[in-house]
Amino acid sequence: MAASTLSSASLSQLCSSKNGVFAPSQALMGKPARTALVLGKARRGAKITCQATSIPADDRVPDMGKRQLMNQLLLGALSLPTAGMLIPYATFFAPPGAGGGSGGTVAKDAIGNDVIAAEWLKNHGPGDRTLTQGLKGDPTYLVVESDRTIATYGINAVCTHLGCVVPWNAAENKFICPCHGSQYNNQGRVVRGPAPLSLALAHADIDDGKVVFVPWVETDFRTGEAPWWA
Repeated sequence: MAASTLSSASLSQLCSSKNGVFAPSQALMGKPARTALVLGKARRGAKITCQATSIPADDRVPDMGKRQLMNQLLLGALSLPTAGMLIPYATFFAPPGAGGGSGGTVAKDAIGNDVIAAEWLKNHGPGDRTLTQGLKGDPTYLVVESDRTIATYGINAVCTHLGCVVPWNAAENKFICPCHGSQYNNQGRVVRGPAPLSLALAHADIDDGKVVFVPWVETDFRTGEAPWWA
């Protein structure tokens, strides 16, 4: 009686074989003669039914909601350190200097102190042109007029040819570029090339006793033309 009935283990092996699942360990350890005998007897006394099992299609598809959540978390994790790295670069390229009450930039002397108009005039006489730090950190000449007042304009010292800083030559009463010989008069108007344009201007205002540079957007009084730098 026991010989005519397949054990559950034998049925499992048989069904696995019929469904295409092959285990090498079962092939090595199996006994073909006995298996054939049991199967032969089983055909007479029992009906074997093997049903293939399969995984539902829905279980094989990842949850899209979870995938989107993971993508968002990954994006957030990457964006935070990236933003942290960009901030120092942005502050590095941003122009330094504090804004004045008129919306401009307070002029700084050679050691970085605010330029106080009264103190400046004590040490700089008529006709003096001394470099200060101006708009966007550019070197800008502060001009002292013949009546011992600070001129209402500052002269940007960056040469319009290739960007060299142009020194003031008091002996010749003009700015002379040491790089390629461009020359500008005492107000910064170009008088000799290769520089194609005059030096840029900035308003020099007095606000609360301090000299404040403000962007010059009006007509260039030296040429009567619109400012090329605005």
